[in-house]
Amino acid sequence: MLDTQLFFLLNNLAGQSPFFDAVVVFLASYLAYILIALFLVLLLISQYPKREKLQIFLITAVSAFVARFGITEIIRFFYHRPRPFLDLPVYQLLTENSWSFPSGHATFFFALATAVYLYHKKLGIIFFIATILMTVSRVIAGIHYPSDIVGGALIGVAVAYGVFYLVHKIVPTPDKETAVPTY
Repeated sequence: MLDTQLFFLLNNLAGQSPFFDAVVVFLASYLAYILIALFLVLLLISQYPKREKLQIFLITAVSAFVARFGITEIIRFFYHRPRPFLDLPVYQLLTENSWSFPSGHATFFFALATAVYLYHKKLGIIFFIATILMTVSRVIAGIHYPSDIVGGALIGVAVAYGVFYLVHKIVPTPDKETAVPTY
């Protein structure tokens, strides 16, 4: 299966260098906190009016939480995919005890990156790159299959787009006739 082959290709990078393993663990475990803090700081120092800052925060928060704690948990309730380290001989850098599909980190942070992108393309691309680094590191660390990441990414992006367009259809931006994001 392609998913397992790609998993082994990435997971075989682990265990080759203590420095690389430390970077993978950092990206897989701690980059998430940096991204959340960065989002909040950038939002606070942005030039958006106060009302729009609140709207950006709410759209981002609702998107990330619905994707992670709504959709992901519903899927995991019905579909129980074990983590790779439970089924395969892997080099394991981290451990998790929940189901593998879809990746909760991927759903949350792809929703966050998408929401950022909808308001500021350049920053959104930076958030997407960081999210990809984080989620690929979780495959290298042995706790996700690549399809867990792809599934989570699709859910996160779809939920963020849906929330963004739903909110802009109901509550249009005050200084614009249309619900087009500012860049």
